[in-house]
Amino acid sequence: MSSPAGEQQNPITSFLPLILIVVVFYFFMIRPQMKKTKEQKVFRESLKKGDKVITIGGLHGKIVEIDEEAQTIDLEVASNVRLKFEKSSISLENTKTVETKK
Repeated sequence: MSSPAGEQQNPITSFLPLILIVVVFYFFMIRPQMKKTKEQKVFRESLKKGDKVITIGGLHGKIVEIDEEAQTIDLEVASNVRLKFEKSSISLENTKTVETKK
């Protein structure tokens, strides 16, 4: 819509579509991702010895040792077979899926 000659458009109305896009982007993209990240952090902090977990790569194992300082865990994947992983490599979604199937 063009305005009559000599009249200027309100600056707020020209930025309104951009503001709406930012608000929609925040509520549909950024906020859910922040919530998911917080949930994963709480999950990783609640891990304890004896928990059965799945790594992001799909490896199933039982936690036998947790090193809080180095942020690593030792998983027992078979008898007398231990592998060391970063805590961040434990998958919340895959672990929940296995727990719900039991």
